[in-house]
Amino acid sequence: MESPRARRGRRARPSRRRPLPSLALVLVAVAGVTAGGTVYVKARAHPGTPAVSSAATPPASPSAGAGEEASVEPVTEPAVDRTALLSKAMTAVKVPAGARVSAAVLAVDSGESAAYGDAAFDTASIVKVDILAALLLQAQDADRRLTAAEKAYATKMIENSDNTSATALWRAIGRAEGLDAANKRFGLTSTSGGEGELWGLTQTTAADQLLLLQQVFGEESELSAASRSYVQGLMKSVEPDQRWGVSAVAEGNSSTLLKNGWLARSTTGLWDVNSIGRVTVDGADYLVAVLSKGTESQAKGIALVEAAAKAAVSAFTGT
Repeated sequence: MESPRARRGRRARPSRRRPLPSLALVLVAVAGVTAGGTVYVKARAHPGTPAVSSAATPPASPSAGAGEEASVEPVTEPAVDRTALLSKAMTAVKVPAGARVSAAVLAVDSGESAAYGDAAFDTASIVKVDILAALLLQAQDADRRLTAAEKAYATKMIENSDNTSATALWRAIGRAEGLDAANKRFGLTSTSGGEGELWGLTQTTAADQLLLLQQVFGEESELSAASRSYVQGLMKSVEPDQRWGVSAVAEGNSSTLLKNGWLARSTTGLWDVNSIGRVTVDGADYLVAVLSKGTESQAKGIALVEAAAKAAVSAFTGT
């Protein structure tokens, strides 16, 4: 018979209602003038949608004998070409001279996903979601809860984007080594932790940030249901003056769970501005990641990120 202590030690397995799909992406080259990049895409028809054909059903063959039925080849509804739609939408975004932008989107209900651009970007403060995810994963492995101090740091780090708190938790997870180990389990392949204390210079791609968002919001995750709920709660409570970025796509800021990052590079004076999160449009949820670099000011970076987020999601909504 198990002791009460043993029963308390068991972690409840998350329910499996409707898992988010893994992000399987196929590389396609895209040429553009205003925003060049590369597109990855995975698209499929909605589950349960009947196949539709515009062709009339052929008549039975005159040679068919009594009681015989003519066979008709099944018709499969073609998948929507999100590659072309995303490319067209993103190349219409006005990118300032010398700047770059990349975006990735996953439609939660259909499982369709696409990403534009494969360049690596500085994370700036969006890495704080990754730091917290790594901390929670380590706590799960140790079968422990976060300490009161860790929770206080986590709240300030996500809700207020407090850098001192981020540094404390960066050290707690083992800096880049700890982040990279967690990301390997999360399935991120193009993200590497910043050197020393420079967590904001962690390198990542929009596609990898979409994978991270699936870990935070999807049931097929290395994070437990309790851990995912904890991160989501903090992302929902980001302070008002930081609720820009992907929230520009949503029906209202209250429907968006997000984390933004902004950083002026000391070597160039140019800005890195990023935004990741979950938005709701016409009752449907989308995971969105937009990364940018090379704008002359934070304001121009925010404008670029918001325009890119709207364009990227329009490839799925048609608006």
